[in-house]
Amino acid sequence: MKTDPILDQAIRKVPDFPHKGILFYDITGVLTSPSAFAHVIDTLKKLYTGKGLGAVAAVESRGFVFAAPLALHLGVPLILVRKKGKLPGVTLQRSYSLEYGQAVLEVHPHDVPKGVDIVIVDDLLATGGTLKAAADLLEEAGGRVTDCFCVVGLPFLAPERTLGGRKVVTMIDYASE
Repeated sequence: MKTDPILDQAIRKVPDFPHKGILFYDITGVLTSPSAFAHVIDTLKKLYTGKGLGAVAAVESRGFVFAAPLALHLGVPLILVRKKGKLPGVTLQRSYSLEYGQAVLEVHPHDVPKGVDIVIVDDLLATGGTLKAAADLLEEAGGRVTDCFCVVGLPFLAPERTLGGRKVVTMIDYASE
């Protein structure tokens, strides 16, 4: 179980959001705290500088905030993985299950560099459905997902069942709802 006092202090725990029975880990406090936000970005830079990544993929919407500085730092393209209906033109789509419903992700296939290593960045790992859908889309478009990074992990939801052997890094884990 990973702990991180800087992040734990910044992350607000909101009961019954977005549905009754869900404890929501709100990372907004990480973004309003320059030191907590810098802590996440510094960690990303340390983890992925020199790893030969050809692109960084960001999952809508909070993943954008963390992935964009990393892509800029690495000098590689930022690929946006968006919710259905947010991207114009030709897209690849993937349906997936959330811990509290269903959703669809899309990506522009022409935004994915072919044959390059990609890290997917998001804010929170719950069941793993979102990351799996994103990885499947990126690989269908010709990329090679080598890593997944999330600020927060919820290992009690057993995301490894969904993600299989994918390499996932989290900065802080919470043990229960």
